[in-house]
Amino acid sequence: MTPMDRHFGDDEAEKMSDGTDQRSIGQRAGPPARTPAGPLFRRLFVINGLVFAIGTLVLALSPATVSSPVLLTEVSVLLIGLVLILAANAMLVRTSLAPLDALASLMQRVDLLRAGDRLTESGNGDLDHLIDTFNAMLDRLEAERSESSAHALAAQEGERRRIAQELHDEVGQGLTVVLLGLKRVIDRAPADLRDELHSVQETVRDSLDEVRQVGRRLRPGVLEDLGLHSALSALCHDFSQVSAIPVIREVDPDLPGLSSDTELVLYRITQESLTNIARHAGATRVELSLVAGRDALRLRITDNGKGGVVREGAGIRGMRERALLIGARLTITSPPGGGTQVCLVVPGTTSGR
Repeated sequence: MTPMDRHFGDDEAEKMSDGTDQRSIGQRAGPPARTPAGPLFRRLFVINGLVFAIGTLVLALSPATVSSPVLLTEVSVLLIGLVLILAANAMLVRTSLAPLDALASLMQRVDLLRAGDRLTESGNGDLDHLIDTFNAMLDRLEAERSESSAHALAAQEGERRRIAQELHDEVGQGLTVVLLGLKRVIDRAPADLRDELHSVQETVRDSLDEVRQVGRRLRPGVLEDLGLHSALSALCHDFSQVSAIPVIREVDPDLPGLSSDTELVLYRITQESLTNIARHAGATRVELSLVAGRDALRLRITDNGKGGVVREGAGIRGMRERALLIGARLTITSPPGGGTQVCLVVPGTTSGR
């Protein structure tokens, strides 16, 4: 350990023995954060005070009197006055606390994967600070969620590329060598063994095709090489071949220039939607449209399946996370028996026409 290290360690020990440092002292010495408790208490106190003061004034100026002992007819007057005072007090207090009900409702339904759900200011100065603080907290949580999702999805894409590359370089080339070896064996094999060797050869060739398809799903090379239009066409073609479900495509030929992240999100959401249709929808037709409007780019994938999506699994939540990465809005409508429509709206991308 160098003298500088020892000196630094002594300084740190001294700070620890003091229990704090100058920065933490300055932070604690600052003014306390403003809370709505004090203003809300004063509002309720003033409301109750005004109600009871007005009630007292009305009783003082009215011709009503109270005997001693209290007569039965006077009891009814007192009860009516008390009811009116309590009703006025309840109405005023409920109006003052109404924003708390809206805030509690927002707390129950808030979902960080559905950004933008906020509570507007109520005009109640005592609770506006609380509403603003809660909205600011949601902004921070959504930003942190989006950032963490971006890191996770970037790592996922990197892992997919690595696995796809290994499948191509290791497994794919290994199966290719096996095919070449089988071909040489078949050429020299007796006639009674050639049928069996041909069967083995076809099995290996099918396995090689499967490896290549898995590699394309993991790493859409056509997206990087030929662009989004060709990648979506290839994706729909592969989907129709595997599932025997036709896909009617409508892709705008004059799409605006998109970033690589946006293209990848569009591709992955389309891929996940088609996968869900093949697994769960029981559909016989799929429609895909990607059109650039005046204010946004819209991707729609619609099927005529059974619909009725009641629980969002990991696939749909992953789609929502990807949509948040590019500031897009994802909606899924699925009435029972009415099929399912996935709609992604990417703002800020307009048609050049």
